Amino acid sequence: MSMLWKAFGSARTATRIITQARGLSFGLTSEKGAKETDKARPETTKDVLKQEKFARRHIGPSAEETAAMLKVCGVECMYCTCTSENELANRVQELADMNKVYRSYLGQGYYGCIVPPVIKRNVIENPGWITQYTPYQAELAQGRLESLMNYQTMIVDLTGLDIANASLLDEGTAAAEAVTLSYRMFRGKRNKYFIDEGIHSNSLAVIKTRAKFLNIDIVTGSYQDFVLTDDVCGVMLQYPNNDGIINNYHDIIQQAKGLKIPVAMATDLLALTILKSPGELGASIAFGNSQRFGVPMGCGGPHAAFFAVKDELKKQMPGRLVGKSWDQYGVPTYRLALQTREQFIRREKATSNICTAQALLANVSAMYAVYHGPKGLKDIAMEVHKATVLLAEGLRLLGWTINNETVFDTIMISNGDISTDEIQRRCDEKKINIRHYGDGTYGVSLDETVIGSDLIDLLYVFGANEEEAASVLYSVSDADSNVSITGSGHERETPYLTHPVFNSYHSETKLLRYMKELENRDLSLCHSMIPLGSCTMKLNPTSALLPVSLPQFNTIHPYVPSNQTTGYQSLIDELESHLCSITGYDKFSFQPNSGAQGEYAGLCAILAYLRDKGEGQRDICLIPASAHGTNPASAIMAGLKVVEIPMNKEGEVTKDSFKQKIEEAGDKLATIMVTYPSTSGVFEDSIREVCDMVHYYGGQVYVDGANLNAQVGLCRPGDYGGDVSHLNLHKTFCIPHGGGGPGMGPIGVKAHLAPYLPGHPVTGPNPLKSFGTVSSAAWGSASIIPVSWAYILMMGSKGLKKASEIAIVNANYMAARLKGHYNILFRGTNGFNAHEFILDTRCFKNTSGIEAIDIAKRMQDYGFHAPTVSWPVSNTLMIEPTESEGKAELDRYCDALISIRQEISEVEEGKYDIKNNVLKNAPHPMYLVTASNWPFPYSREKAAFPAVSISNLYI
Repeated sequence: MSMLWKAFGSARTATRIITQARGLSFGLTSEKGAKETDKARPETTKDVLKQEKFARRHIGPSAEETAAMLKVCGVECMYCTCTSENELANRVQELADMNKVYRSYLGQGYYGCIVPPVIKRNVIENPGWITQYTPYQAELAQGRLESLMNYQTMIVDLTGLDIANASLLDEGTAAAEAVTLSYRMFRGKRNKYFIDEGIHSNSLAVIKTRAKFLNIDIVTGSYQDFVLTDDVCGVMLQYPNNDGIINNYHDIIQQAKGLKIPVAMATDLLALTILKSPGELGASIAFGNSQRFGVPMGCGGPHAAFFAVKDELKKQMPGRLVGKSWDQYGVPTYRLALQTREQFIRREKATSNICTAQALLANVSAMYAVYHGPKGLKDIAMEVHKATVLLAEGLRLLGWTINNETVFDTIMISNGDISTDEIQRRCDEKKINIRHYGDGTYGVSLDETVIGSDLIDLLYVFGANEEEAASVLYSVSDADSNVSITGSGHERETPYLTHPVFNSYHSETKLLRYMKELENRDLSLCHSMIPLGSCTMKLNPTSALLPVSLPQFNTIHPYVPSNQTTGYQSLIDELESHLCSITGYDKFSFQPNSGAQGEYAGLCAILAYLRDKGEGQRDICLIPASAHGTNPASAIMAGLKVVEIPMNKEGEVTKDSFKQKIEEAGDKLATIMVTYPSTSGVFEDSIREVCDMVHYYGGQVYVDGANLNAQVGLCRPGDYGGDVSHLNLHKTFCIPHGGGGPGMGPIGVKAHLAPYLPGHPVTGPNPLKSFGTVSSAAWGSASIIPVSWAYILMMGSKGLKKASEIAIVNANYMAARLKGHYNILFRGTNGFNAHEFILDTRCFKNTSGIEAIDIAKRMQDYGFHAPTVSWPVSNTLMIEPTESEGKAELDRYCDALISIRQEISEVEEGKYDIKNNVLKNAPHPMYLVTASNWPFPYSREKAAFPAVSISNLYI
């Protein structure tokens, strides 16, 4: 009991200045002080009962009186009560039934698709695929990395370019990244970027927002009329375009080549199975949404955006990149490549701020391609195209005009003799959504779900009666149609997906075994804890994940009328209310679909607010040296100047350091970005004073929400000085990490920033003074939002608070167990940590040649994923156990680290060579352990089975 009191005291003492109960600190400042105050603490059940008796005397209202007062207040309880799993299932179904599931033929980057059940059950709904983090330890992620390599290969083949990344957040983000990549090529000397008017409106909105803060001049118009000049840094073309037209871009691409201007093409993967690739046409960049390859629309996400470039642009490419390599024994392996481009290494000099991407959804799309193969994908594309042609010809017979020639899956329809109101009535009758251009012109985009009866219903919508519609459909032919690709010169002739992986697993049995083989080569939360510091790898509760699979949530197009998403809206409103209560903020936007995107959105809101006040000169962002790499990368993306603040040996940024930098910034100070508890794993007592200081000098406070798991129920960013924060719903609120995405990074703001939150050009909402748009869809990755909503409901306020407390207890328990074996690098002023702590392993390099990376790799032999390596301090290990892990698992992990410390001692004592020992040679994969030749000076058992409870199944 004493240890628990100390652990709770750690958090409460450290946060005493930021809670409403300032005087209720337990007063722990040291072990000596703890011993003295322990005498006054309740240690037995009897003592606890005595304390409760005094509390009853001290508190005025009785239980009955409290209930009566709460009733007057209009609430049932002082705390948010928890919901049982069964109650949750009923509530989820109620909200799901409030949504209206129509057949949506709205297109614009989102299409109905058929998710193969074998992929749905064995990837999307499988914790062996969805609970891992980004594959920083490649040895424990070979299956996932192979699948991501399949994804990259698929994108390279279909786009006809040289190299592709392992996904971006959405098509709009990818479009913005294409613009900034081209801008960087000319080092700011060319700042004009041309975009053809056929681009998706959501992508254009994201681009304009990004460009505004970087002073890039976006010019839109017709690709046929625009004249390229040497001040243009890039060209963007949609292929097929937003209205479905397949344009001939030959002339503008040739002009661009002459001026060395890179051409980016937004495109469609399914269309590219029968259309010439962007690479063939001369593009340098291709991007788009891979959603229609087996991922439900989900009211906007999550989906994996793809991004491919020519080889000479690979070092400028954003996002993660998987490469093929060889281990020290010559065995082929996969690993992340060219990581020096990324924010966690280059910080403010990174090519992008992206961290979380969409790895899980990329894997789903890759498996979709593996399952269907090149022939299957082409057959699907041809069926979609044939249906589109038949619909176009049928509409012509009904007297309508088809406005576009040579299309893939989208047609524009006009000049009919039926009113808009009647068309809408028929749409509602048949539960169909089509595009309304507003001038008597309509759009229809078809997909692989469409069958003959759907075409009949569409003909009915446009004026035919039931019998006539069927008759018209069966009387038309797709031969010699002017909208057909056949004979247009656009047909693809080059091969694609020729690798054996795309031509070997076309039966369910074969694919099932292939997916299971890959899954077995990964370590996930199914196997053991993954205590990556600052990553919060907690349980992803099954009951919270169930809503994601409901068709009422995952089959909805993001641009449907609002009366079809009332269930979504109710759920999001409830979640916003809960998050406001948890954080102390007044308003939330759910548009950002990652933490880094949330950072960017929050900073843009701050800048919009400052400029609206007439303080546009404020452009300095203060960031502690220990901050996440996304912080400085996001600040640069928002057009801010980053000034770094050093930390002291205790892992704190002192008030004096802050004051010095604030005074130096003067009236140019825009904001600070602080993480609380700090990334050093401590609660900083001066947080409120620092926030007040920044406000005094006219700046705004951005509190990074990455470590909110140590605060829920204990303190609120909005109370201790935060103006804006993003919340990592995939950390604190249980959305699975997916092996590198999806994620959600909604931002909460105080009231004065609410008018500047993100808007959306298609669906809204559009706050009065919105700074712009950051995601393709208004609610970002909407279909995973129910996970966090469900978690909060099932936990209730008491459960959420206890989760934070136990997260802190677990971390301090591990630190206490390891203290006699390793140095704990940083401690709070009271001698305790927050929810994570850092092992200082730097001393071992001098005594044994052992470094943090060696310990990390040796942990694999013990069956564990390593902690975070070399961050925020080089050659250290950061551990965050979360509240989900029980004492037995914490002990197993500690036992492994203690055993490794003993192995280090063996090297220090000279029992093993400094370069040839069990740590330097780690990990020891099974193929090595079972080989006939064993070249090492220690036993196979010591190498592969170092503890009774450990097996080497995960390597």
